Amino acid sequence: MRFLHTSDWHLGQTLHGFDRTYEHQCFLDWLVDTIAAEQADALLVSGDVFDNANPSAVAQKQLYHFLQQAKARAPHLNIILIAGNHDSPGRLEAPGPLLAVFDTTVIGHVRRTSDGEIDLGQLVVPLKNRDGHIAAWCIAIPFLRPSDVPRVETAGDAYIEGVALLYRQALEYVQQRRQPGQAIVALGHCHMVGGKVSAESERNIVIGGAEALSAAIFDPVIAYAALGHLHQAQIVGKQEHLRYSGSPLPLSFAEIDYTHQILRVDLDGESVQNIAAIPVPRSVGLLRIPKQPAPVDEVLAALAALDLPAATELHTHPYLEVRVQLDAPEPGLRARIEAALENKPVRLARIETRIAKNSDGVAAPISLDDLHRLQPEEIFKRLYQSKYGSDVPAAQMGAFAELLHEPVGISAK
Repeated sequence: MRFLHTSDWHLGQTLHGFDRTYEHQCFLDWLVDTIAAEQADALLVSGDVFDNANPSAVAQKQLYHFLQQAKARAPHLNIILIAGNHDSPGRLEAPGPLLAVFDTTVIGHVRRTSDGEIDLGQLVVPLKNRDGHIAAWCIAIPFLRPSDVPRVETAGDAYIEGVALLYRQALEYVQQRRQPGQAIVALGHCHMVGGKVSAESERNIVIGGAEALSAAIFDPVIAYAALGHLHQAQIVGKQEHLRYSGSPLPLSFAEIDYTHQILRVDLDGESVQNIAAIPVPRSVGLLRIPKQPAPVDEVLAALAALDLPAATELHTHPYLEVRVQLDAPEPGLRARIEAALENKPVRLARIETRIAKNSDGVAAPISLDDLHRLQPEEIFKRLYQSKYGSDVPAAQMGAFAELLHEPVGISAK
């Protein structure tokens, strides 16, 4: 059978205040066409379907319209979506009974039975080929919070070992049910050891001070692991069958040079036969001028010389990040940049300013732009250092991480 692996759509995301509905719709329309052209039997979406726990009505409508269109173009299609750390598990799962009509399975959280045991059957989904026969089994594990994983008595990291145990338990559950020739595929939304991070747009989901999850959580019998969370497409642990598909759209200017893609995976019996990247067309461009911060006069000259094709629709204008090196604060900088861009078909999304160190060697105060880019964990660390003059103890950092990643929005009961 053949399936497509994608993740981190972040429907509803804005880029520095600019709405991106048009770009998301372009991607979803392209994905419907690709499903049909590639004759895919299944679509696996590895989390962060929405950009936040309370997505807009427009973002939700985009998702449901896509699912309807995909099923209309490929009636045999199986679809599995899991929740990422940006998603509300309950909100994502709420329409599950209706979506099941479209052969769509949504797994937002880990359920427990009346005796408190994890419901492993809820995390295991059969994948059928176009003939209607089960060709593979999918272990679909959403983003895991500390309360989701089995309790483990250990001298090590209880969260990491709990995640590994949950994957082992789900694998054992599958192995008791699958028939010879049926592959096992895993879905996960997590941060793996060695993963390359987009620091400007990915929330830190490492819990309790742990570095990240090891590739060893995926048993060799698993033919393919479809991962989400990291926006740059990449192979995990030099193992070709452990993959992040990456996000289909650049979610920050840090991702301007990423190759955004989805992955096509062909299974032959219990093994992977082929993995191929399918590039996602970029419907709206991103520009950085200049490539590295430069003095104001050089930047203004480069902006004035900017020559772009005419575009009538505002939502098709490329986004622009202007990078300026300053010796001192420049109160009128934005006005001068806007004047240089007058009548040019571009959207000024961000001005990055860097101020050199003062004459006494002390770094200049952090800019508002840089403050906006700081992750909550980094702010917490800086405040603690400022107040107590030392690094945050591991226990308190772990407690802060758990508090930060507690679910919000619709509760998952």
